[in-house]
Amino acid sequence: MPTNAAAWINAEKAQLEVGPAPYTPPAADQIVVRNHAVAINPLDWIIQIAGSLAYRWLRYPAVLGADIAGEVVEIGSAVTRFRVGDRVLAHAVGTDKDSNSPAEGGFQLYTVVLERMTAPIPDTLPFEDAAALPLAVSTAACGLFQTDQLGLRHPTANTTPTGETLLVWGGSTSVGSNAIQLAVAAGYEVIATASPHNFDYVKSLGASAVYDYNGSAVVAEVTAAFEGRKLAGAIAFGPTSARSCVQIAGACRGNRFVALATPPVSFDHLADPDRSRFAVPRLILRLITSNVALQFSSRLHGIRTKYIFGTTLKANDVGTAIYRDFLPAALADGRYLAVPKPFVAGHGIADIQSAMDIQRKGVSAAKVIVTLP
Repeated sequence: MPTNAAAWINAEKAQLEVGPAPYTPPAADQIVVRNHAVAINPLDWIIQIAGSLAYRWLRYPAVLGADIAGEVVEIGSAVTRFRVGDRVLAHAVGTDKDSNSPAEGGFQLYTVVLERMTAPIPDTLPFEDAAALPLAVSTAACGLFQTDQLGLRHPTANTTPTGETLLVWGGSTSVGSNAIQLAVAAGYEVIATASPHNFDYVKSLGASAVYDYNGSAVVAEVTAAFEGRKLAGAIAFGPTSARSCVQIAGACRGNRFVALATPPVSFDHLADPDRSRFAVPRLILRLITSNVALQFSSRLHGIRTKYIFGTTLKANDVGTAIYRDFLPAALADGRYLAVPKPFVAGHGIADIQSAMDIQRKGVSAAKVIVTLP
């Protein structure tokens, strides 16, 4: 058996600690990947600092991490799509309630992943670039294509225009960058928001127009841009995005639905060492009041909303539509870009905690990556 090691979170709200980890063989529908790069997502440090407030089912010690890229070292008995030695990216789901398994967490040398949440990558794509994709692709795909979300047409190699326009609020975010590409590949026009210094980047992904989400008149500007267009729906990233999307969708014709990728409050201050003992109760109160206000505003404008949970596609046809039918060929042909670009913050498991701290402080149009030689 290979020798494994992981960055463990041994107790709720604890710092990561490097230690040995068992090597776990795959089940029939799984593969084992030797990771060469892992990415950090806000979800990782939110689970760490918020504890049971975020993932109350999580058992400790646990291994966090969703984004991995590496080489296949073992395949399950029912797997026919991969061979040992294949270069892949995969979405690790070890912190999901129905998994809750350290062996399936990303922050280790060897991770067990579902075959249907894995895609081959071309030899020309570096592992650190590929690791930026999985959770962002999954979250965007859930919001765009699942029937309980926007229910849009799936992406294909030879798409035709639908005549509908999607609103992506937060187009330079990791998930937003992938939502734009997936929507364009499915035949939708995209109008997005971002900071002005990211306008060119967002347009390079396929957005037809980009507006400053901090602009004082941005809601009016985006609403005006949708005049004469049919709304395919909106997907919202950022704590303040939902209200703006609801207002805009309320003035549009078409699919008046907002897929929500971000809660309406920030968890950042929970990591402050001198935070008040009332910080968590206050956060819970803000979560409740903000969501009540959002639901009231949504009903007032005649808008449907729903939060995205980025791993639900593993249990429906969207997962295979993306990881099997679309992404492998799109990456190989260069039709799909591995974005955002990597910001390499470390070169070993021991660097994952500091990389999480960097991500929590904020990065723009970049993905924090740790390579695992």
